[in-house]
Amino acid sequence: MKSVKDYSVNENTTIKELVEKFGEAGGFSVKKINTAKNIYKNMQNDKDCFKILSHPACIVSTGTRGIIKDMIKDKKIDAVMTTCGTLDHDLARLWKDYYQGSFNMDDKELHQQGINRLGNVLVPNECYGDVLEEKLQPIIKKLYSQKKVWNVHELIWAFGEAIKDEKNAEDTIIYWAWKNKIPIYLPGPLDGAWGAQLWNFWQMNRDFNLNLFEDDQDFFIRVTDAKKVGAVMLGGGISKHHVIWFNQFRNGMDYAIQISTAVEYDGSLSGAQTREAISWGKISEEATHITVEGDVTLILPLIIV
Repeated sequence: MKSVKDYSVNENTTIKELVEKFGEAGGFSVKKINTAKNIYKNMQNDKDCFKILSHPACIVSTGTRGIIKDMIKDKKIDAVMTTCGTLDHDLARLWKDYYQGSFNMDDKELHQQGINRLGNVLVPNECYGDVLEEKLQPIIKKLYSQKKVWNVHELIWAFGEAIKDEKNAEDTIIYWAWKNKIPIYLPGPLDGAWGAQLWNFWQMNRDFNLNLFEDDQDFFIRVTDAKKVGAVMLGGGISKHHVIWFNQFRNGMDYAIQISTAVEYDGSLSGAQTREAISWGKISEEATHITVEGDVTLILPLIIV
């Protein structure tokens, strides 16, 4: 057994050094963060590992968007599984700013001012729905002229290419996904403003369609062809489930990190610990895995530093 050791910090302590000290402390959440960091490091060092990131859209409204962008830019991951709102926030913030607010603001007053509150992030109408409708419809029209039926990850690449000359294109997730040909899968592509704009265009162009089967097939082949698979799963929901679901067809993942604020006692997928997925064959019995309870915006930077 390893003994629990005290640690100290000062103004010169780096984040990397701090997380290393977490391993020596050996107690509670800091130990889990250190374990997750080591699993992530092993995933990166394993050249046979196909690395997946799954996450919800909400964190893209925060500065964590930059961390996800860098993971794609630096090719730290090979595929992304997320929700439609990721594209909403990524594209909206290309053209407009979001603002810092408070969880305790008056929501009736905000509504009257045309400001939407996402936790403690403020999203004015002109910075979200208005600008997305203005900017996305011309792109959709152009892409429709090239092809009528798209699978979603290739359509996202096409959007990444379409914005390449925008001033802040290199700050976006989808630009680097296109540039590095890292697929972004959306199992629920219509559940957001980006999907709503596709649906709006479809009203007058009924031969415009999405082929979701091709996306599932593409992800299935990548996962089952891989010698090893690892995933960093932020939160839960459809993104997490789509990742673990397809991994059961290869006898489970080899590495798994989950960060979640959800609890397991209500049986939710979002709160289910990584160990539960072993019973389904979605994570291998021999896998190295950890569930870290906490806020992704705080914990993710500590793990990947």
